[in-house]
Amino acid sequence: MKKEKTAASAQARPKHRRWTRDDTELTLLGLPATIWFTVFCYLPMFGLIISFKDFRLAPGKGFLASLFQSDWCGFQNFNFFLSSNTFGMLLRNTLLYNLVFIVINLVIPVTLAIIINQLYSKFASKCYQTMMFFPYFMSWVVVSYFVYAFLNPDKGLANNIITALGGEKVMWYSAPIYWPFILAFMSTWKSLGYNMVVYLASITGIDGTLYEAALLDGATKWQQAKYITIPSIKPMIIIMFILNIGKIFYSDFGLFYQVTQGVPNSLYNVASTFDTFIFQNLRTNGMSIGQIAAAGLFQAVCCCATILLANFIVSKLDSDSAII
Repeated sequence: MKKEKTAASAQARPKHRRWTRDDTELTLLGLPATIWFTVFCYLPMFGLIISFKDFRLAPGKGFLASLFQSDWCGFQNFNFFLSSNTFGMLLRNTLLYNLVFIVINLVIPVTLAIIINQLYSKFASKCYQTMMFFPYFMSWVVVSYFVYAFLNPDKGLANNIITALGGEKVMWYSAPIYWPFILAFMSTWKSLGYNMVVYLASITGIDGTLYEAALLDGATKWQQAKYITIPSIKPMIIIMFILNIGKIFYSDFGLFYQVTQGVPNSLYNVASTFDTFIFQNLRTNGMSIGQIAAAGLFQAVCCCATILLANFIVSKLDSDSAII
C-alpha cells in the first residue's frame, strides 16, 4: 500500500520543467522591451514623490540630493491644483472632448471599415485605406500650419470663399463658438485611418462561410453587417472602448495647443485642457515643480481608476470581452 501511495503521489506531483533553448530565445527577444520599460517607465516612477514635497533645488547639488533635502508638504500640491479657479473648466473640457472623440472614433471608423470591406475592387480598397491612413502619420505641427492657412483671418482660404460668396470675414481665432466643432473634426480626420484599419483587420478575420450562408438565406448587406460583422468584431470594439476610457483624463496636446496656435486668451475657455494648462504653467513658472507633478499624478490615478471601472462593468455585462 505504501509503495502504491508513493507512486501515486509521484505521478500527481508536477514535474519540474527544464530551461530550454526556446526559453532562452524568448527571453532574449523580450529583453529589449523589458529594459526599455524599466528605464523609461518604472524607474521614473520614483519621481512621483515630488508631488508630496516642496521641491527646491539646493545650491551646488544635484537632483537627487535636492529631492531628499526638500521638505514634505503632504497633499498641499494637490490642494493647489484641485482648488484652482480653472479646475472645473479644465475638467469639463477634458472629459467632454474625450467623450465626443470616443463616440465619433467608434461609430465612423466601424462604419467605414464595414463599407470598405464590401468593396469588390481590392485596388480601390487599398487606395481608400492609404488615403485615410495618411493623416495619422502627419505631425500636429504640420497640420497646424495647414489649419492656419485655411483659417487665417486675412488671407485664409475659408474667408476667401466666404467673401467670394458675399459674406463677411470670420475672425476664427477670436470666435470660440466654432472651435469645439473644429477640434472634433481635426481629431476625427487625423485618427480615422488608424481606427478604421484596426476594425478592418478584425473584419477580415471573420469566417467567410458565415456570409455565404447569409447570402443563401437572402440576407441583405445591412443584415449581414448587423447580424454577422458587428457581433463578430464586438470584442475589438469593447477593447478599444476600454483603452480609450483609460485616457479620458488626458488630451491630445498637439491638437489643443498647436492647432489653436498656443491656446490664445480668446479660446482659453473652450480649448484649455489639463495638458495645456500644465504646459503653460510650466513654461511661465506659474506652478512649482511639485504642483505640476501633482497634477500629472492626479491624471494618472484618475485614468487608472476609470479603466479599472470600465473593465469591471464590462466583465459584469460580458465577461468574455473584458481585458482581464
